[in-house]
Amino acid sequence: MSDQVRKPNADGVAAALESIQAIPLAPTPLLPVEIGGVQAHVKCENLQPIGAFKIRGAWWRLKSLDDDHAVAVSSGNHAQGVAWAARKLGLRATIVMPRDAPQVKLDNTRALGADIVLYERPGEDRDGVAAKIIAEKGGTLVHAFGDPWVMEGQGTAGLELAAQLGHEPSRIITCCGGGGLAVGLSLACPASAIHIVEPVGWDMVGKALAAGEIVEAAADAPKTICDALQPNATKQLNLDMLAGRAEPGITVTDEEIRAAQRFAFANLHIVLEPGGAAALAAALASKVPVDPDTVIMLTGGNADPAAYARTIAAAETAEAV
Repeated sequence: MSDQVRKPNADGVAAALESIQAIPLAPTPLLPVEIGGVQAHVKCENLQPIGAFKIRGAWWRLKSLDDDHAVAVSSGNHAQGVAWAARKLGLRATIVMPRDAPQVKLDNTRALGADIVLYERPGEDRDGVAAKIIAEKGGTLVHAFGDPWVMEGQGTAGLELAAQLGHEPSRIITCCGGGGLAVGLSLACPASAIHIVEPVGWDMVGKALAAGEIVEAAADAPKTICDALQPNATKQLNLDMLAGRAEPGITVTDEEIRAAQRFAFANLHIVLEPGGAAALAAALASKVPVDPDTVIMLTGGNADPAAYARTIAAAETAEAV
């Protein structure tokens, strides 16, 4: 069945979890966290072997791939997931990455054995670069968020957290780039409200849900520190799957995200990259309700060391004044 007609489904999420458990890929921790006097929970996907949840969808897609060459487009976390899965499965991986991607993500992807092709962001069509690679060298595009197998793989985090909690959470607060994780979580936890969180000016899923159609990022969209959450637009499949299922979109500022990074460092003793802290930022800023059955997704920990040090130092400076 082709990618164009196949829709992700709950059975696929369950099959993906069985495959992930057989690797084996250990469950990430579900930790308690107090926010506004309420004890909720955080799901620590930043502690995956590649430092992000993307390993789940990448593994399930490549495990299901009828090809020996995976081609992906990514700013870094999906790149590492595809590279990790390809190495484990003995496949080739070529990743199209922005030249301005964090150096730690470029270095980690290369270390996993993937070939990297750089493009200029903004100004160059990354999908066009990937299409040219496939036309010249063959391969299958493993889309970061618009692939049904990838969505199912991301959904395994939902099955895992529900088992750890003992039931489906009342709500899941999750970062959102193109919406692949949100789709997977909605399939895994059908009784849970799904709250998507995006950077200010890059809320392409939230705007698409409000408009009922695909919305592209503005040419003058503001800069954001969330390099992992900057797709130009979501895909129709994601929009179809989330319509009537995801709660209205929420946006967070760079400073709210930095505050969440500092909170995680001080209170949870963990490192979060900006995009990985977006959901926590929304909860801390009271932009979404939190109750004892709320789970907040901490999706990535591949922080640029220098930028992260500046963020943490800012809190120390403020306390010293």
